[in-house]
Amino acid sequence: MADHGGDGSSQRWRTGITPFFCYLLLTATVGPLLFGFHLAELNAPQDILTCTSPDSSHSHSFLNLPSCIPMSNTLFGVISSAFTVGGLIGALPTGSFTSRHGRLPALRLTTIFFTLGPITEALAPNIPVMAIGRLISGIGAGASLVVGPIYISEISQPERRGLFGAFTQVMVNFGIFVAQVLGLFLSRGGLWRVILGVGGVIGAAQFVGLMFAVESPKWMVENGKASAGVAKTLQRIRGDGYDVDEEIKSWDIHDDDTNDDTHSEERALLSRNDSDDTSPTGSLNDAHDTLAKPFNSSTSPEPSNRTSISFLTALTTHPYNRATLSVTTVMLAQQLCGINSIIMYGVSLLSTLLSTSAALLLVFVALLNILVTMACAPLVDRLGRKTCLLASITGMGVSSLILAVAIIKHIPALSAIAVISFVSAFGLGLGPVPFILPSEMARPEAVGATQSWALAANWVSTFVVSLGFPVLNGALGRGKVYFVFAALAGFFACAVGWGVPEPRGTRGRNGKDGSVEREETRDD
Repeated sequence: MADHGGDGSSQRWRTGITPFFCYLLLTATVGPLLFGFHLAELNAPQDILTCTSPDSSHSHSFLNLPSCIPMSNTLFGVISSAFTVGGLIGALPTGSFTSRHGRLPALRLTTIFFTLGPITEALAPNIPVMAIGRLISGIGAGASLVVGPIYISEISQPERRGLFGAFTQVMVNFGIFVAQVLGLFLSRGGLWRVILGVGGVIGAAQFVGLMFAVESPKWMVENGKASAGVAKTLQRIRGDGYDVDEEIKSWDIHDDDTNDDTHSEERALLSRNDSDDTSPTGSLNDAHDTLAKPFNSSTSPEPSNRTSISFLTALTTHPYNRATLSVTTVMLAQQLCGINSIIMYGVSLLSTLLSTSAALLLVFVALLNILVTMACAPLVDRLGRKTCLLASITGMGVSSLILAVAIIKHIPALSAIAVISFVSAFGLGLGPVPFILPSEMARPEAVGATQSWALAANWVSTFVVSLGFPVLNGALGRGKVYFVFAALAGFFACAVGWGVPEPRGTRGRNGKDGSVEREETRDD
């Protein structure tokens, strides 16, 4: 009996998770992977690239390109931060673009930047060309981090959005890990160009993969694309044994702005397919009826979901601004609690304390980040988004205090423990949750604009940390900057605790269909 019950539970968990869904999930998260890759690609080969290592060579290599490019630490900082500037440029317009034109076209567009940017970096003969390549790569990363999480949320089952949404951060961490591993073996001579070029190969592979992907069924319905193909697409993602009817009903799509002729045409398409296609579960036919119902209503109080709102409207206009401010606050917390101080500067910060080589330390931290994020992913659905965020911020704040004391007092073992707990706390909540919230808290027509605001805040704060950490660490004294991060963690714990609502229907899966209602973000 026990075994049978276990098998039944396992079968229920697997329902709706198909090879095609896994394919879409992995293909869509290549963008976040490349974000992490480009964030870390210059760390390991920095000394070789900038001609400051004794092993650097001023000779020319493949295509008569220099084996290294002489530059100061300031110029290297400019090249590194060019990626974050590109990220901001890419993030700002993408929300509006993906709301109007679809998730899939936006994803495909990012691959152009992901391919051209690394090629420019790998073939750069001087500093300006290298900076341009980093800028182009950043544009792709910024756009991808806007549209990717939205797409993943919309193709995931409602009750598992937290779990699969965490894959965004998992893949970011995996990209960091890949870059550090390559740096471990290729940081010599002119081989650093291979590290940079690998990003372009991955970007081109994603473009090919997206040619076989499908548009988000939820976006199609919200934007007046409801037809027989929507239910078929969702059934293909979920599998033949899955009843898509209840999920489509949970979308609660209303549209009263479309003319009667369009309504009639769409209803005819759905009815025609009802007579031609059948499903063992009957779910396709029921789903077609469900898709048609919103178009029969001319008295729905809901605003049209077909017209996406502008970037400024999402921030300044009720009822959209509360969701925008909430998500933006969480995104600021993700960076300003100090995670990238470890990812980007952990080696130089801790190398005098820990005997482990710099490159190996980076690899270990990246691998730890992956494992913790994957292990904690189910907790986002079980405990709720807000609970995980508060636990994560608190853990990072306490770890920051411990790390500051350990560095100041020169205690190697305590420093290592503090770094591990710091990264682990990040993976619990601040890593995965911020990417999930926009599609759960914002109204459908505001999701893209809200995500753009969130990612813009993320890129600006990343830029601040990447440039400000070395300055503060030097000005305050080694390690004391983590008192600042601890104070910021305290501030954001209060801000999230008092100002950010828990998306309804997520915590404890209280919603009957697991859907996320947005009423909390609509009213004061």
